[in-house]
Amino acid sequence: MSDTSHSYRWVIVFASALILAISMGAIVNGISAFIVPMQEANGWQRGQVSLINFAGIMGLAIGGLVMGPQADKRGTRPVVLFGSVVLGVCYLAASFVSQLWQLYLLFFIAGFFGAGAIFPPIMAAVGNWFVIGAGTAIGIASAGQALGQGGVPFGSSFLISALGIDGALRTTGLIMLATLVPLALLLRQPPAADASQRDAEAAEEKAALPTNIVVFRLSVAIVLCCTCMSVPLMHLVPLIQDRGFAPEEASSVIFVMLLVAIAGRLAFGWLADMIGALPAYMTATAWMTLMVFGFTYIESLQGFYIYAVIYGFGYAGVMTGVLITIRVLTPPSRRAAAFGTVSMFGWFGHAIGGYLGGGLFDLTGDYTAAYGVAALAGVLNLFVVAGLYRKSPGPGRLAIQF
Repeated sequence: MSDTSHSYRWVIVFASALILAISMGAIVNGISAFIVPMQEANGWQRGQVSLINFAGIMGLAIGGLVMGPQADKRGTRPVVLFGSVVLGVCYLAASFVSQLWQLYLLFFIAGFFGAGAIFPPIMAAVGNWFVIGAGTAIGIASAGQALGQGGVPFGSSFLISALGIDGALRTTGLIMLATLVPLALLLRQPPAADASQRDAEAAEEKAALPTNIVVFRLSVAIVLCCTCMSVPLMHLVPLIQDRGFAPEEASSVIFVMLLVAIAGRLAFGWLADMIGALPAYMTATAWMTLMVFGFTYIESLQGFYIYAVIYGFGYAGVMTGVLITIRVLTPPSRRAAAFGTVSMFGWFGHAIGGYLGGGLFDLTGDYTAAYGVAALAGVLNLFVVAGLYRKSPGPGRLAIQF
């Protein structure tokens, strides 16, 4: 790799981090700040509002399966650029509609053609630019997603207060168009691998489990881990509001949690380079699983802040761990497709957990059952990942070295 290419790969990493911050923050849990305002303004139940998020993530899940292979064929830049435009336009359109079914449709389109064209290509591109130290690079890129998942709901709560629901949606759409399009234009394909890199990749692929087995096992695991993590991502803000705190105070807790998650994603990316992708993934999953139910016992705002900081650091490593595991256990020629497939099941988990949180609240009147289901999903995920660890012969168990 030339000196110019060696330097430009960091442009790829930080541009990718910003793209993920804005796009994933908007589609994964950006609607969380709208749950209570939409309930109060329209009389919709929380489960009904949560279905907007469900529709967006289901679109992302299926869209990633389609758009990931397109990036393998056509390159990262055109696919991500297309997704950026679609995502911004859908948010703009959402500000002009008033029926739930219209919001469901728009957010499904935003997920399928928007975020689905962004997440798998971006993560594959970052991994492909790095032969050594991919864990750290992916950790930085995924830290951008953590920033967005905290920053977008936090910012949305202020936009809703100042501009109303429609104004907040419209402003978010304009911001996405103004930022995502120029960032997408910075993306490039990595330079062709030299002979030593090709030999190393061939040796790694030969030693690893077949790609279809890796993808299947990780798909099962990620459904469970994302079901677990999505409950607090979508329903921590409403849980805190139910304790009597203002929307801005509630949103600030998850913002702080996801700011800490930036450090967690970086730390677990570094950890994966040191001890291996699967051990790092298992460590983060155990951390999240042990702590998730504890949110239901907290009553004070200070308690939520302290607990969210500790939880957020460890939970953040889950997505970093699974992304690096895909990177080290799949060949470059199939990597974007693998990211698309595994991500699809991850977003299924996000959609399931987000909807269950609202549905179980409507059924029981509080969040105890929802957070209990989240903890159970985390335990099951640990069993699946432990099974993959036992069968993995090399790269997933060891640090990334070629």
